[in-house]
Amino acid sequence: MEKEPLLGKTLSELQALASENGLPSFAGKQIAQWLYVQHATEIAQMTNLSVPKRASLAEKYTVGRSEPVEVAASADGTRKYLFKSSQGHYIESVFIPEEDRATLCVSSQVGCKMNCEFCQTGKQGFAANLSAADILNQVFSLPERAQLTNLVFMGMGEPFDNTAEVLKALEILTAPYGYAWSPRRITVSTIGIIPGLIQFLEKSQCHLAISLHSPYANERMALMPMEKIYPIEKVVELIKGYDFRHQRRVSFEYIVFDHVNDTMRHARELVRMLRDIPCRVNLIRFHAIPGVDLKEASEEKMVFMRDYLTENGITCTIRRSRGEDILAACGLLSTKKQEEERKAT
Repeated sequence: MEKEPLLGKTLSELQALASENGLPSFAGKQIAQWLYVQHATEIAQMTNLSVPKRASLAEKYTVGRSEPVEVAASADGTRKYLFKSSQGHYIESVFIPEEDRATLCVSSQVGCKMNCEFCQTGKQGFAANLSAADILNQVFSLPERAQLTNLVFMGMGEPFDNTAEVLKALEILTAPYGYAWSPRRITVSTIGIIPGLIQFLEKSQCHLAISLHSPYANERMALMPMEKIYPIEKVVELIKGYDFRHQRRVSFEYIVFDHVNDTMRHARELVRMLRDIPCRVNLIRFHAIPGVDLKEASEEKMVFMRDYLTENGITCTIRRSRGEDILAACGLLSTKKQEEERKAT
C-alpha cells in the first residue's frame, strides 16, 4: 500500500488525522511543528510522539520529501531543479539569487492546458495537477531553502487551474502553524482564470501577477487562446474591485515580442487599460523556444515601452533575464528529461 504524505496537510487535516489514529487532537499541532518548523524528514524524528505511535503512523504515512533528481547551474548563479512528482512526472523549480533577495519559482501543474504560443510547458500538454505536497516539496527539499526571501508561482502550470491545492499550499506557507511567511513574500501568477482568481483574492493576501502580453483581445487570443473564455478586459474589471493601494500588490507581466506587441499603439492601449489600477508592469524579454516563430524585441523597443508607460503614470520595469544558458524558460528541462526517458524505453 502506498503511503500518504503528511507534507501538504493543513493544521485541521493533521488534527483530524491525529484523532483517526488514536492521538489527542493537540498531536496534530505537534506534527505540523515537526513538518513545517523543524523540517523533519522522517516520522521517527517526531520525538514528542510516543515510539509506538510513531511506528503506527509510519506504517500508513510518510513525510513526503523528495530530493531533486537533477540540477542545472547557470553562470549567473541561477539554478534550475528537476523534481519527480508523487505521480512520477517531472516538474521544474528555479532558484534565482540576487544581492538582496533569493527567489524560488515553483510549479503548480505537470504541463499546462492553456497552450500559450510562447510557452514550452504548454507545448507539453497537460498531465496532472500537483498536490499541495508536491508544491511544498519544491520549497522543503530545495538545497538553498534557508536563503529564500521570496516565492513566485510562475513555474510550470496555471495556478488557478489547480486552485484548491494552490490555496492549501499558500495557507501552509503563511499560517502561524506552518512556514509563517508573510503573504507579501509570495506572488501568484495567472493568465486570468476568473473562478480561481476570485477565490484567491478572497482567501489569500499574497501578491498577484497577471499575464497580459497584449491589451488587444484578438492579438492576445493569438498568443493566449484562453482569452476567448476569460477576456483580459473582464479580468481587469474584476481587479478594479479589490484594494491594491496599500501593501498587497498587483503586477501585469508583459513579454515583449518583436513586431507583435511592441508599438506605440500597444503602449497607449496599456495606459488606457491600466491607468485606474495602482499596479506595476513588468516587461520581460522573450526566451526563444523550439518551433515558435516569435522573436525577442529589441532593447530600444523595451526601453521605449518602459519609458512611455512610466511617463504616463504606470510604474514599469524591465525584468532582468536570468539563466538563459540553462534553459531557464519554463518546461524546457522537463521536456528534455521526458524525451530522454522515452528514448531509453
